[in-house]
Amino acid sequence: MKQAYAISLSGRVTLNLHSLNNEGGEGNQISTRMVNIIRENGELANVNAVSGDMLKHIQAEHLFHLATDGRDLPLCAGCRLFNANRISADNGYLGSIKGMTDAQAIDLMLERCAMDDIEGNLVTADRSLPRKSILEFGWVVALPEASSTDSYFHVKYASERSEEARKADAAEEQRKANLQQNIFHRPASSGIYAVVANLETARIGYNDISQQYAISDDQRALRYRALLESVLYTFIEPAGAMRSTQNPHILGFEGIVTVSKGAVPAPTVSPLKHDYHKQLAAIIQALEPLQPGRVEMHAFADLAEFTSVMTHLIQESEPFKVQHRRE
Repeated sequence: MKQAYAISLSGRVTLNLHSLNNEGGEGNQISTRMVNIIRENGELANVNAVSGDMLKHIQAEHLFHLATDGRDLPLCAGCRLFNANRISADNGYLGSIKGMTDAQAIDLMLERCAMDDIEGNLVTADRSLPRKSILEFGWVVALPEASSTDSYFHVKYASERSEEARKADAAEEQRKANLQQNIFHRPASSGIYAVVANLETARIGYNDISQQYAISDDQRALRYRALLESVLYTFIEPAGAMRSTQNPHILGFEGIVTVSKGAVPAPTVSPLKHDYHKQLAAIIQALEPLQPGRVEMHAFADLAEFTSVMTHLIQESEPFKVQHRRE
């Protein structure tokens, strides 16, 4: 099998009528998250965007479901409940690491929990114990020339049945606000969005302090496959705000997956750049004299081809294993 040191994604996803990026409300108006970016021509643009935190949460939820689906993937007490604090909510772990060195405590974390290994964590009880995430998501940023956000009028009417129930209810004043007409404005965005992500697959199970692997090769391979599967499902079924009535229409997804097979980064180029495909191909070609055959790229034109690329990697590759010389 090929060994993947790192995997990167650069792509453009077309989303219609979504509200994945709401950031709160003021009065009866729900606000859309907007960010400032610099265009290729140097001009400033204000566009709507979905936070990388949102994608990370979606991916983590898919990983959780995979880990609890009969696979041999250990989870700490916190992750078994999908607690956002993860192993920091595992009192058994916190008690066990007292008196341990940081390296020993990280080893125990990696052994006990696949999610803390992959998603990262910062334990702050009694000490600062960081575990850097295996994967990184950038902002999902709308192309200025191909995006729009509109606000739509919504209203809830009190039905005749509700009025009768209101009159019969002894707590009339407490329920009054929920039975009256409620006018509000809900946003929906459509556009082409730039996506970037990096997966440091060689670090699966790797203790950055001791510079040794804390888990077996078989367990690393299981976590690798689950990681790639969870990233794939992130784009097949994205979660987010208001999906019960504004589930996004995913019209298209095209881009490049780069894979490095040695100690060299898998390159990315922001799809905000119109010729990012050519730029990635040129980077890989320029790296060839330095790292012959170590970086490859897989282009995909739609979600089906992306699924095929990821499935191929899941079936035909495994995580790279760093070898350190010992004196």
